[in-house]
Amino acid sequence: MEYNKIISSINHSKINSEKINLSISVSKIKKDTHKLSKMYDFKKYMDSSDMSFPPEMNERIPKETPPYIDNGEHYVERIGRALKFFKQCALIGPSGTGKTHIVYLVAELAGLPMWEINCGLSTSVFDLFGRYIGLGKENWIDGLITSWCRHGGILYLDEANMMKQDVATKLNPLLDQRGHMVLTEKDSEVIHRHKHAYMIISMNPVSSEFAGTKPINAAMRRRMSVWLNFDYMSIGDNIDEKEFKMVSEIGGISLKDAETIVKIGAKIRQEYKSGDLPYGPSVGDLINWAKICSDGADIPTGGDETLVPMTSDDPEVQGEVRQIIKKVIESEIAQRSR
Repeated sequence: MEYNKIISSINHSKINSEKINLSISVSKIKKDTHKLSKMYDFKKYMDSSDMSFPPEMNERIPKETPPYIDNGEHYVERIGRALKFFKQCALIGPSGTGKTHIVYLVAELAGLPMWEINCGLSTSVFDLFGRYIGLGKENWIDGLITSWCRHGGILYLDEANMMKQDVATKLNPLLDQRGHMVLTEKDSEVIHRHKHAYMIISMNPVSSEFAGTKPINAAMRRRMSVWLNFDYMSIGDNIDEKEFKMVSEIGGISLKDAETIVKIGAKIRQEYKSGDLPYGPSVGDLINWAKICSDGADIPTGGDETLVPMTSDDPEVQGEVRQIIKKVIESEIAQRSR
């Protein structure tokens, strides 16, 4: 743990050749972990100083989460408002638009433990809510959802539109005015939702690309009072300067090269959203591409190692991506030579 300041006073009560007694008083002023708090008007909705959790929960509170840069949508504040007013909200958008990233950031800013579940995995009700273990099945172990309900924090359900119906049904009483869950697996114990227990679900749009997705059931949909739509920073000819500055800074390349990479990514995203390509690159994908270029590769070579094979295994589709890369580079060269 790091601290801004440590003040120590040492009183030497007795010193001799055989024994040294020291009375030490140490006052520690904890380092502000929310370096980015000034970027967001977040405390008006959720203040970490209002949250109190047992020490064993500290390891679940995210640390050093990078900032989330948007186009003035104020997603961080809007999520904070939704959690304060309704205790839950939903995020929807393509992969790579920062939904999971922003949940971690909100949890850090609020000082809330994270309980994360990927609903696309083959997770049973027993894993999520709890079960008896041991030779005689005499020891009960809480699942993630039960632990969240007891102790508080943010329950983050990723890919929620792949959730099994029996899980959604058991969640419904927690999300309405009842605010409790009944553990039928444990003698029907009733557990009331912790006062600082919040839930965020995220999902990709229902499409054939995301196998297993389905419209979220009506009962849970009604309980999600706020829905926030996410999208890419740059799409088509609409290029966000903040994105290529980020790619330049983190990827370690020039602004000129970063702008070219972002413009390529924006064109591919446009094709993806129109259904002509199977994948749209995230900011992280473009940063990875930039890192390869920072080591000496040119932009097409870096793209061949990162974005081209990531988009598809189909050689024909990969050829389309290479053509987009070539056209954008040629256009950039022509513009800069004028």
